Amino acid sequence: MNAEGAPHPTSTINDVVHQKARLGILAVLAEADRADFTYLKSLLQLTDGNLGRHLEVLAGQGLVQVEKGYSGRRPRTRVTITRTGRQALEEEMRAIRELLRRFDEGSG
Repeated sequence: MNAEGAPHPTSTINDVVHQKARLGILAVLAEADRADFTYLKSLLQLTDGNLGRHLEVLAGQGLVQVEKGYSGRRPRTRVTITRTGRQALEEEMRAIRELLRRFDEGSG
C-alpha cells in the first residue's frame, strides 16, 4: 500500500488475463468483437493446441464464447469476447497504465 492506503497496481492484475497469449486473444477480440480460430492462430503465432487450451481457460472464466460450426464442409470455430471479458481486459489495461505512470514518474 502507498501512503494513501491504496494497494499497488500489481495487486489488481488478473493472472488469467495477464498471460501473454490470453491477453493477446482478448485484445484482438476487443478490437474485432469476433474472430475465427485460424485468424487468431495466425495473428498470435500459436499452435492449434496452444490456442485451444488458452480459449478453454478464457471460456471457463466466462471471458470469451466459443462457437463451433461449419462453413460448407469445413469445421469453423469462432470466438467472441463477452461483456465480462471486455470488463476484465479494461481492468487489466487500467492496472498496466497505472504501472506505466508510476514508472515514468519514478524514472524522470
